[in-house]
Amino acid sequence: MTFKDIELSDREWMEPLFSKTSRGSLEYSFTSNFIWRNIFKVKVAKIDNYLVIISDRDKPTYLFPAGEGNIKPVIDALIEDAHSRGSTLVFHTVLPDAKALLETLYPEKFEFTLLRDSADYIYTAQSLRTLTGKKLSSKRNHINAFTASFPDWSYEPITPQNIDEAFEMNKKWCQMSECGKSESLKNEACAVRQAFEHFFELGLDGGLLRADGRVVAFSMGDKLNDDTYLVHIEKAFPDVRGAYPMINKQFVLHNCDGYTYVNREDDAGDDGLRKAKLSYVPFRLVEKYCARYKENGND
Repeated sequence: MTFKDIELSDREWMEPLFSKTSRGSLEYSFTSNFIWRNIFKVKVAKIDNYLVIISDRDKPTYLFPAGEGNIKPVIDALIEDAHSRGSTLVFHTVLPDAKALLETLYPEKFEFTLLRDSADYIYTAQSLRTLTGKKLSSKRNHINAFTASFPDWSYEPITPQNIDEAFEMNKKWCQMSECGKSESLKNEACAVRQAFEHFFELGLDGGLLRADGRVVAFSMGDKLNDDTYLVHIEKAFPDVRGAYPMINKQFVLHNCDGYTYVNREDDAGDDGLRKAKLSYVPFRLVEKYCARYKENGND
């Protein structure tokens, strides 16, 4: 089994294998794996007709394989690969259907842990477009305040002509948020830089919000599966009231036609981010589990 660094050219063979699985979470997005590849030390391999992704070879964890066909020989090979690294097989992301499959193929051989901090937030596209209902009234109020303060506001798709302005806004956001003092924000800044540097090659959608002519927010995303759109990045100046709900709504309005759901990724266990994501009243959360192979479990 030979793992390699993930490159843009790998999209050609990875995407078809991703499409063969339920693809229900951000981990099954080529873009997510690519922009976070340096942070999580992502490597990829093809085994039979399955895509396997490993993170951090020193303390390896694996994404539950994506593909089609008999998966048991692939999992057996991963058990041996982990052994060869002096470790035990650990899947860092197992969705409910994969959990059920593991329990069937390997009865009592895996220990499962629910990962609440990694749960993706799923919203209906319609709710984010309209923000109707009592529970979302505060979002509408913030947007009304934004449009009252900036009657000349505008939304633009990100293009070669304005992408540098969006990146400059992102750098200012990092300064304001003191990204250098936080490991998680520093890592996120690295991923965001990768998204900017490879924006057009990745085929990302992007949008920015202007107020008084300056960029105050931007967002980026792409397709996750046939009914779900994945928002990878959203930034707004926190001192501009209404900028966050406005870019959220405008980005969905301009990019999510034809999609039933919008995946706004996880909260990584950050209390502030969790509160913000819950405030949009998610339709559901994507359950994810860590699965650890029990070397001394029942055969």
